Amino acid sequence: MADPKIADTFFMAVDLDAGTYQWCACGESGTQPFCDKTQNCTEFPPRTIVLTTPARIKLCMCKRTRHAGGVCDGSHSRLPR
Repeated sequence: MADPKIADTFFMAVDLDAGTYQWCACGESGTQPFCDKTQNCTEFPPRTIVLTTPARIKLCMCKRTRHAGGVCDGSHSRLPR
């Protein structure tokens, strides 16, 4: 299995309203950090984020996070420089 494309080497903080969102796990979306469904994401399908209240969350942009929903876990700090 190949690695997903790195969209950035840091997280992106986003303010989201309550609702359902699709986080891009493949790194190919033109609307980062969200999936725009224009790419073939079969190997790295988007992850669903469900918020019941508005929230600010830090979403992974290196696409290496192990957290559900794409929340940054600091994996970008372990990328080769």
